[in-house]
Amino acid sequence: MQPVSILNLFFAHRQRRHDQYATHGDTIQKEQLRYLLHAARNTEIGKRYDFAGIKSYADFASRLPVIDYEGIKPYVDRMLHGENNLIWPSRIKWFAKSSGTTNDKSKFIPVSDECLKRCHYQGGFDVVATYFRNYPHNRLFLGKSLILGGSHAINPLSPGISCGDLSAILLQNTSTLVNCMRAPKLKIALMSEWEAKIKAIVKDTMHRNIVSLSGVPSWMMTLIKQILQESGAQNLCEVWPNLEVFFHGGISFEPYRQYYKELIPSDGMHYVETYNASEGFFGIQNDPEHHDMLLMLDLGVFFEFIPLNELDKENPRVLPLWEVEEGGNYALVMSSTNGLWRYLIGDTVKITSTCPVKFTISGRTKHFINAFGEELMVANAEKGLAKACEMTGSKVLNYSAAPVFMSDKSRGHHQWLIEFEKAPADPEAFADILDKALQEVNSDYEAKRYKGIFLDRLEIVVARPHLFDDWLREKGKLGGQHKIPRLSNTRDLIEEMLKMNH
Repeated sequence: MQPVSILNLFFAHRQRRHDQYATHGDTIQKEQLRYLLHAARNTEIGKRYDFAGIKSYADFASRLPVIDYEGIKPYVDRMLHGENNLIWPSRIKWFAKSSGTTNDKSKFIPVSDECLKRCHYQGGFDVVATYFRNYPHNRLFLGKSLILGGSHAINPLSPGISCGDLSAILLQNTSTLVNCMRAPKLKIALMSEWEAKIKAIVKDTMHRNIVSLSGVPSWMMTLIKQILQESGAQNLCEVWPNLEVFFHGGISFEPYRQYYKELIPSDGMHYVETYNASEGFFGIQNDPEHHDMLLMLDLGVFFEFIPLNELDKENPRVLPLWEVEEGGNYALVMSSTNGLWRYLIGDTVKITSTCPVKFTISGRTKHFINAFGEELMVANAEKGLAKACEMTGSKVLNYSAAPVFMSDKSRGHHQWLIEFEKAPADPEAFADILDKALQEVNSDYEAKRYKGIFLDRLEIVVARPHLFDDWLREKGKLGGQHKIPRLSNTRDLIEEMLKMNH
């Protein structure tokens, strides 16, 4: 066994710092804001909004508008052509390529050296520190960590400037020590062709001592099934007997939780959720008994929150950390060391605790169904699916849902396109359970479904095998960190998928 006591001492300073989030969270966040404003005071944006003259949060909030990617894009376009000192003082050499789920246009999120070191890598260190606190007798450093990253390899954009998936950028810049502990080989990890990459990872890792996994649950499941098929093993414990933890993120784990327990039938297996987006590292599940995450307050990010019921207003309320309320659902706004200022990231979070601030990811600002006033969020969908799977013994691989609008013959309903790993014996019974479960977790949906006055019961369409992979492939988004749009307020995307389903 590794020298646990020495390693615990190595992580102790970060563990103590995390404890301070509960007692000094407001102060820590104000420190982050002061640091960011001071660092960028002489940039173009810093001079435009007089960062040097900002003395309080109120000054900051009154001077800078909340923006989305369209607001930052003019600066990004200029930086891609070599201009510097626009939104952050240090030269930005890396851009995380993020393909939107609603169109084919790519976003290029700036990634500064400070953001890499102070946010992403520090966040990774904090994940391990948290794991050591919860499981002090782990064997994490006695084997390899399998990291399944994205499918965009590093590509040059202009002299000295490159782009790729965030995971590829992190791997490209990581230390030699970390690379020695990681699998697969760097050449394989940075491969861009997804299916060839999976085969290469299987060959490279199947006979190694893998002790931890990191990646998106849906794509990791694809790899695990390939590993089992190639090895002939019944479960992953036969292949990697020392496997002890899966650090997962990117999508909800709930629809996959039971399936992973079957694939890895070990009482010593742990699951830890993290929130590491292209824009920054934001959260860690720090309590094994609860699935919410601790908001990371000192990684060079200043957080703000817009109540969801204010989001579509011309001048919505924007709240700092010290004004959020437990149980509130908010759109996340951030300012950080990558030069994103009051940037609406697109994720929505539900605050589960204010001391310290903890949260769950409730969905996306553009991924919900509210065609009939039901305000169905991704978090509702995941809970409903988990219950339907539990009660029918089925397993969901992927899904997408959209409204079917009212007509002369119908009041309207939700249509769910679901690819099952294990289909229910009776899809109509599955639909009944899912519909009732959604009413239990969403009072607005329940009200619209009351006696079928406004909405009919939802509809299930069973997707053919690999439908969602084929749809992603057609969009050039197969693999890694690309995600299926779970909920949509229009039928544009689901109609594309339904055509491919036939």
